[in-house]
Amino acid sequence: MRDEPPPPASGPSSPDGSQGGGTPPPQMVTGYPPPAQPVQALAREAYTPWFTRVLAWLIDNIPTFLILGIGWAVLLATQETTCVTEYSETDMREICVMEPSMLGQASAALIAPILVLTYVIWNYGYRQGATGSSIGKSMQNFKVVSEKTGQPIGFAMSILRQLAHTIDAAICYIGYLFPLWDAKRQTIADKLVSTVCLPL
Repeated sequence: MRDEPPPPASGPSSPDGSQGGGTPPPQMVTGYPPPAQPVQALAREAYTPWFTRVLAWLIDNIPTFLILGIGWAVLLATQETTCVTEYSETDMREICVMEPSMLGQASAALIAPILVLTYVIWNYGYRQGATGSSIGKSMQNFKVVSEKTGQPIGFAMSILRQLAHTIDAAICYIGYLFPLWDAKRQTIADKLVSTVCLPL
């Protein structure tokens, strides 16, 4: 009878029936973040109320009113008086008029509008696009997000949303009143760019 070598010893079995001692198979890693989730349908009360949005708009526009007001104040404060003397055969009279100075004209017509435009682009484009909230929205504790992703909409879309508000204003400002009865409290601009306003 020929001697045969004994079979190799097997390791202890794991609870799931697989042989122990081996290396577990590597887990597959995709390297991609999970897809953004759209905003689910919420009750109307879950969206930011119209009055809160109005307060945020007023707060956002305080710097605009101040800058333009200062520009016009400089225009009025730096007016120059120009006098002209008129002669006639029997009389002589002097006529004086107030005219804006070069500084005043530059302040009201150039410097102030440029500062306002810079502020609007920063506040509504950069700040709101990146965080979801302008200064006023932050103070009123709500944000603008995309219906499709639930995330802030970015610089370009935030500027586009502001431009779309011209449609809200063009129809006798009725577009701004839509949140009073709309199910998602959206303006027409919100509907065009698919955004909603939600509490922070």
